[in-house]
Amino acid sequence: MSDNETREFDIVLVGATGFVGRLTAAHLRDHAPEGVRIALAGRSRERLDTLAAELGGAAAQWPRIVIDVADPAACSDLVSRTRVLTTTVGPYAVYGGELVKACAMAGTHYADLTGEVLFVRDTAESFHEVAQRSGARIVHSCGFDSIPSDLGVWETARVAEEEGAGTLTDTVLFVRKLKGGLSGGTIDSMRKQAIAARESVEDRRAIADPYGLSPDRAAEPTKADRVDHQAEDGPSGALRSAVRGLRSRMPVRRTEDGHWTGPFVMASYNTRVVRRSNALLGWRYGRAFRYHEVTDFGSRAKSPFVATGTTLGLLGLVAGMAFGPTRSALDRFLPAPGEGPDEERRVNGRFVLEVVAGTTSGAKYATTVGADADPGYNGTAIMLGQAALCLAEDDLDSAGGVITPAVAMAAPLIERLRAHDFTITTRRCPD
Repeated sequence: MSDNETREFDIVLVGATGFVGRLTAAHLRDHAPEGVRIALAGRSRERLDTLAAELGGAAAQWPRIVIDVADPAACSDLVSRTRVLTTTVGPYAVYGGELVKACAMAGTHYADLTGEVLFVRDTAESFHEVAQRSGARIVHSCGFDSIPSDLGVWETARVAEEEGAGTLTDTVLFVRKLKGGLSGGTIDSMRKQAIAARESVEDRRAIADPYGLSPDRAAEPTKADRVDHQAEDGPSGALRSAVRGLRSRMPVRRTEDGHWTGPFVMASYNTRVVRRSNALLGWRYGRAFRYHEVTDFGSRAKSPFVATGTTLGLLGLVAGMAFGPTRSALDRFLPAPGEGPDEERRVNGRFVLEVVAGTTSGAKYATTVGADADPGYNGTAIMLGQAALCLAEDDLDSAGGVITPAVAMAAPLIERLRAHDFTITTRRCPD
């Protein structure tokens, strides 16, 4: 029997008393199979005890562990006791490093919710080979960042390959519907990364590089030889014709079917995760694969104006977070870490994303990924909870390393999410 099989717990949830942590704990209480050994971890024993009592059911008996995630010895001790460690404690550049290091060294599988390019870059550079040797699957971004994007593209490529249509070429994720908010933790991660980018030229370059998370950057397209989709990765680019007579540098465009598109706030991160998946999978999506993400604002007369206004707001948010005075002003209106909407607002949340891809055969495929769940809260809790159960319970054939959801557990996790009323379907588009 291996050391991993004799450990005390199957899953330890760190950050259980935070807003998304509580939702994830509730999901595990309701959906973890009988016999799965779960523990709750956080900074305060009192808050952990309160949470366990409020959750009730099986969760009332789950062990509670007090942990300082900045303490290397404490992290090492914790991960040696569990097969899977799941953490909701961000910003991960501040609170995640020691946990990743300990998991990589101990062969403990790991899942988080990060949307921080710099954190993932740093953990990949430092611990990918360590985790490969230990067998630990270090899986970042197991929430709305970036499971819908990552699994949506993986499933599109799988179906195209299965039907003999070749590999993917130009691929776009369209945000068709999105009702719900970004969590306070996500906002805080964006804030910390904006500060880091302002203070470091090297970090700015890493964030701007569309292939910055590739395990083999030299094998990826250069700026000179790739189709320029960078403009759609984030709030920068050229506006072709958003409003008649207006020419300015904004990524608002009109598609062939008359829909107006603008930036998607998570695109600059999600796109890099998807490109990392392609490289880690031996460029299974194809060497001609080009990927970006946009928000679909529809085809109504007011759509270009809504798209332009939203883009300006996003530009202002990103710019404002980089400067102290404006950041302080924004902080009064944005959710703080650990904060979130009430249950009524969460219940009304939903999202529908569509991956539309060309292939080397000329065929086109579309994959819909959606759920009637708030993407940043209830939906993310389902995705993270099921990712943790997948790592703990399923017979996965992926190797260890700092990998992505698609590389670690694509097909099993897709089936798990479908069982929880997620839509993940692919169709071949008419010629």
